[in-house]
Amino acid sequence: MLLGCIGDDFTGSSDLANTLAKQGMRVVQYTGVPSTAADSIVEAGVVALKSRSIDPADAVRQSLEALEWLQAQGCEQFFFKYCSTFDSTPEGNIGPVADALAEALDAHRIIVCPAFPGTGRSIYQGHLFVKDTLLNESGLQNHPLTPMTDPDIRRWLRPQTTFEVGHVAAASVFAGSEAIRAALDEQHEQGKRLIVVDALRDEDLMQIGAAVDTLPLITGGSGVALGLPENFRRRGLITGSGAHWRGESGKCVALSGSCSTATREQVARHLEKAPGMEIVAADVIEGRVTPQGVADFLINADGVPLAYSSADPMVVKEVQARFGRERSAEALESFFAQVARCLVAGGVNRLLTAGGETSGAVVEGLQLDTLEIGPEIDPGVPALRAGDSLVIALKSGNFGAPDYFEKAARVLGLSGQE
Repeated sequence: MLLGCIGDDFTGSSDLANTLAKQGMRVVQYTGVPSTAADSIVEAGVVALKSRSIDPADAVRQSLEALEWLQAQGCEQFFFKYCSTFDSTPEGNIGPVADALAEALDAHRIIVCPAFPGTGRSIYQGHLFVKDTLLNESGLQNHPLTPMTDPDIRRWLRPQTTFEVGHVAAASVFAGSEAIRAALDEQHEQGKRLIVVDALRDEDLMQIGAAVDTLPLITGGSGVALGLPENFRRRGLITGSGAHWRGESGKCVALSGSCSTATREQVARHLEKAPGMEIVAADVIEGRVTPQGVADFLINADGVPLAYSSADPMVVKEVQARFGRERSAEALESFFAQVARCLVAGGVNRLLTAGGETSGAVVEGLQLDTLEIGPEIDPGVPALRAGDSLVIALKSGNFGAPDYFEKAARVLGLSGQE
């Protein structure tokens, strides 16, 4: 294994695996830290954790365990992947995990680059934009677990880290890899260890990738991984061969727990053509709805039915005020995990999930150990084979086109390289 990756949620990890696979690496995504060695043909391993919103100390512990396993597989470089909207709070978890990995690897000149131009995420003058809107005006300020109220990544990161935070501006990035490398050196000489790097285009990500060729640790969204495979290819270490995809033709069902603007639009559009059932958090907590009941509805419904708890942010806040934020989130995650188990037991073999926490709960609920990376559905969202007769798609809340659910169902049913 050449590149060892640690993801802080399951959707983001599949996004990263997708990016690396498209660039020609043989990639496997693991759910949690594996207990056995990786297959020798794996060139990039992505250990997917569910650590984005847990206690920082637990996130650090899990990430270090993942690092230890990846080091044992012989990895030459390591990547800490977080969301392209930098989902975190002033207390963590991005900073504490980055600090711990840096110390473990004796890494300096550590880039911080959540940019993903393919999905509208760019960084300019240290500020994160979602398309043409600053992060804190994009709807992410209403995130139920990690409300992003400041678009300045440098300012948001400083309370989370023990290191000094630096910046490489767009002018250096536009000048190419040598200029980026020189700017990183300059920031290092000034005592900066975590360095936010501007990026507006895929070309910028390729240049950043070339600039960090020899650095042991990289952090960012999946976009910055775009330029990493070329470094290994240039040294003759990767083959560039793609994996064969085999879809499934059986029943397809969608589960959505994301409250993002993008997902709520996708849900509304899908419900114009397909059956749906809204999952109300209060009904789940107070036992008025059961996982088997929801699963039975979905299995017997026509088309690609959808069960969703993707409510307006104000409704979510009301539920959190009534039952508590953690209790509300845990109840829905556990419920969706149980629904997923009922669905698979009932013969469903194409499963779509929307939302990082929901996807993580479903993956853990189904005890999926390894995921084979298939064709891309939308930027950042690949099809995944989870077993002999089960294919899935894990979508981050903010990703995907308006017709995502319909498109994902179709891709999961493809055979070969259609």
